[in-house]
Amino acid sequence: MTGLVANGRRWFHEVNDQWPGFGVSIEIEKILHEEQSKYQKIVFFKSKTFGTVLTLDDIVQCTERDEFSYQEMISLIPLNSHPNPQNVLVVGGGDGGVAREVVKHPAVKRVVVCEIDNRVIELSRKYLPNMAKGYDDPRVEINVGDGLEYMKEHENEFDVIITDSSDPIGPATVLFQKQYYELMYRVLKPEGIICSQGECLWLDMGIIREVFSFCQSIYPVVDYAFTTIPSYVGGQIGFILCSKNKNTKFSEPLRRMTDAEVEKCQLNYYNSDIHSAAFVLPQFAKKALYGIKKSVNSNHM
Repeated sequence: MTGLVANGRRWFHEVNDQWPGFGVSIEIEKILHEEQSKYQKIVFFKSKTFGTVLTLDDIVQCTERDEFSYQEMISLIPLNSHPNPQNVLVVGGGDGGVAREVVKHPAVKRVVVCEIDNRVIELSRKYLPNMAKGYDDPRVEINVGDGLEYMKEHENEFDVIITDSSDPIGPATVLFQKQYYELMYRVLKPEGIICSQGECLWLDMGIIREVFSFCQSIYPVVDYAFTTIPSYVGGQIGFILCSKNKNTKFSEPLRRMTDAEVEKCQLNYYNSDIHSAAFVLPQFAKKALYGIKKSVNSNHM
């Protein structure tokens, strides 16, 4: 695996061409598992401060310490923006974290997880059981295979589609293309919503702008939110949200959770206030995505 040794200590070092000249390092205590699957290089290691870490093709996917900030936000922002999210499709999400959060919504009746690499599911059950426990809910169905092929046979079926993808490298590249978002549109019901992993504002604005732009040609409502997560390069990750319902206001959740509900659901990052705040963008991002100023209550401009 990508790494370096400093002062006698072994470190995982994430660097790639997507963000030249910049990276993130996590000290390794022990390599738990390492293999090359049919699709990608999979590594689990025990870290000094972030607990167990999963990397795919030498890119951090999640760590025990901060995974909740990503899993909760990518799941509950779209679910709480939909009037009745009964049927949910998760593309990717092999570690089980999104499924774990999705089943916390009281309206959800069915969750289909399409993960192309079964080894990610199997190994996450062993090394990240607190995330993979999402698979234990009887409402969750696992479909091992290509999510795009699955969707071609399930048009007008889902209320919410969540794309929990890695970066646009290797098997995840297609999930950042216009054809994928057009396919999701056909799979959604009339009031359907999608939420996709939307990269880092600080490092990936070119990719974000491209996806955001073609989404606006497909969906009547497109918006962008973000969360903080220290183990990802840049310390931040975003979400591209689209709705077929022209009246959707993503920054105003239809389901507002009380403090008691947040505690009952064992949430550590998400609440209704941070749901709305996630759409307040720094000025450079507002200008890049919307051209002119955007208020927290706007859809898109």
